[in-house]
Amino acid sequence: MRIFDPHIHMTSRTTDDYERMHAAGVRAVVEPAFWLGQPRTNVGSFLDYFDGLLGWEPYRAAQYGIQHHCALALNPKEANDPRCADVLAELPRYLLKDSVVAVGEIGYDSMTPAEEHAFEAQLAMATESDLPVLVHTPHRDKAAGTRRTLDVVHASGMPPGRVLVDHLNELTVGPVAESGCWMGFSIYPDTKMDPHRMVEILKEYGTARMLVNSAADWGRSDPLKTREVADAMIAAGFTEDDVDKVLWRNPVDFYGQSGRLDLGDPSAGADYAGNTVKRG
Repeated sequence: MRIFDPHIHMTSRTTDDYERMHAAGVRAVVEPAFWLGQPRTNVGSFLDYFDGLLGWEPYRAAQYGIQHHCALALNPKEANDPRCADVLAELPRYLLKDSVVAVGEIGYDSMTPAEEHAFEAQLAMATESDLPVLVHTPHRDKAAGTRRTLDVVHASGMPPGRVLVDHLNELTVGPVAESGCWMGFSIYPDTKMDPHRMVEILKEYGTARMLVNSAADWGRSDPLKTREVADAMIAAGFTEDDVDKVLWRNPVDFYGQSGRLDLGDPSAGADYAGNTVKRG
């Protein structure tokens, strides 16, 4: 079984997690930029973080046979902090990097005007950079946030097939399915979505444009939840081909739109040496 986790925050995890993920079948990941748990106080903090996602983290993943790509953005939560506003001016040069396969996470946290400005600006950057986007839907008032998200995406002119709307549930999957956007589901131990509910959604909506992720980070989360979904699908009567479509081919198809997805031998790209990273 091969698994591609399309949304996981490995900078928050240990190398033991990489080892366990490889044993479970994970061979590729995309790590989107996100909030680190406390406010960043200057733009330089973001740039150091981006550099880590471009250099150190792919090297670390490669040691365990996992191909690592990333998505970069000013995340919705920190879009509200004036100290972070200048990140938007720095992003275009980072979006040129070879291992960047999307712009993300963008979207809403509290649905503020500042978040909407950053959302619209980064959709425009994605269009300019010819990259797909990973969109975060808010934890609170999720239904209204998802509807507003779809309105902003539509107004941007970005083709829905280049947009992944993430953190969906039973209340929000329908409008996203109708929109033509890709549908993302984060499988958590206690919140968001669990494997059995995910299986029921797949029974109702099918496997097309469906992506399943662990979104594992510094909080209570589990990087093996993708494998649990695969096992639950088999137990529920889905075929191995169905599992491969949801857990591998769908994320490959979505992020492959970047033209930068490299699923070859990850050790061949492990060029990190001390504090020097050689990246295109």
